[in-house]
Amino acid sequence: MADDFPPVENQMELLLRGVVDVVEEDALRRRLEESRTEGRPLLVKTGFDPTAPDLHLGHAVLLRKMAHFQQLGHRVLFLVGDFTAMIGDPTGKKATRPQLSRDEVLANAATYQEQAWKVLDRKRTEILHNSKWLAELGAEGLIRLAGSYTLARMMEREDFRARFENHEPISIHELLYPLTQGYDSVVLEADVELGGHDQLLNLLVGRDLMRARGLDPQVALTVPLLIGTDGAQKMSKSLGNAIAFEDTPREMFGRTMSIPDDLMWDWRLLLTDLDEAEIDRQKCSALDGRASPRDLKADLAHDLVARFHGREAADTARSEFDRMFRGGGVPDEIETRLVPAGLRLFALLADYGLAGSRAEARRLIQQGAVSLDGDKVRDPHLSLEEGTQCLVKVGKRRFLQVEVT
Repeated sequence: MADDFPPVENQMELLLRGVVDVVEEDALRRRLEESRTEGRPLLVKTGFDPTAPDLHLGHAVLLRKMAHFQQLGHRVLFLVGDFTAMIGDPTGKKATRPQLSRDEVLANAATYQEQAWKVLDRKRTEILHNSKWLAELGAEGLIRLAGSYTLARMMEREDFRARFENHEPISIHELLYPLTQGYDSVVLEADVELGGHDQLLNLLVGRDLMRARGLDPQVALTVPLLIGTDGAQKMSKSLGNAIAFEDTPREMFGRTMSIPDDLMWDWRLLLTDLDEAEIDRQKCSALDGRASPRDLKADLAHDLVARFHGREAADTARSEFDRMFRGGGVPDEIETRLVPAGLRLFALLADYGLAGSRAEARRLIQQGAVSLDGDKVRDPHLSLEEGTQCLVKVGKRRFLQVEVT
């Protein structure tokens, strides 16, 4: 039965690649050894609260860790938090997160799952919804669950403590979120729970609840929060620094090429299968001038596009980028959009996907990064007259043909 799974040390090497926290590493090794001896795959739980419909590369880091467990033969549960999403995870938030309706959550979940198959093996992924058991708790069950944890322990969370000290409101329902997520682990008797680094305290609550009920506490394993294309903040669509799974090959390639050079090593580690020793070798080659950072970044962009859109699309995106970068050309195909007359230029850029926000659009225009039919424009409040047709270019790689109606 041990032949059903790779040697434990080989499994540990893959599972610990790029992780931040492992609570506890010895327990993970023990469970893997028992798994080989008994021929029983580990039950690996990962919860997703579908608060928005789209996935981006930041989500791919966690999905890839799930895929690592799948590759090793373990059971991976894609747990849809259709109940917990209606509470709203307060992690990392300075204010109460808006609550969603169940219909909104389920619509987002359907989109999540379809996109997740770009990383996970659909046939080997089990999907569950935590409303199945949490909705059945009822008022009495929820009160009993709340009675199993203390407010003092909950206030050890940095975000809760900071908001309390700053006299910012904390809603009672937010205190229930870690408990309901932890209860998922109790019901499932999870061997391992995966999450982003900002989820660590929620995962530890699950360990506490399992221990209190006489269960062997799950191993908590977290992955980093991917830094976005701006090189400064974690990837987020709201910050305009994200690359979505559904971005076109051209967009994905170009936005990857826009990241700071020193960010590509973390992206290599967290988003590709390149051997760590080879990543270190490439980094040294770039630092001492033996290799071009631009070419290495283009290799990364090609690998990412190939994963999400196929190798042919990646080859095309790279060829087009090279032609544009070296020759100053424009893409062979440019989207055309109808734009209402009177719309300010900064609003046009933000509303039609050429900038992440209206503030970013104003900044790009004022910096001279925007041109209309080849002429630079520096007035963010410029509006185009009805009947105008022109090519809008932002930076080196973003284009849009507009017709003003």
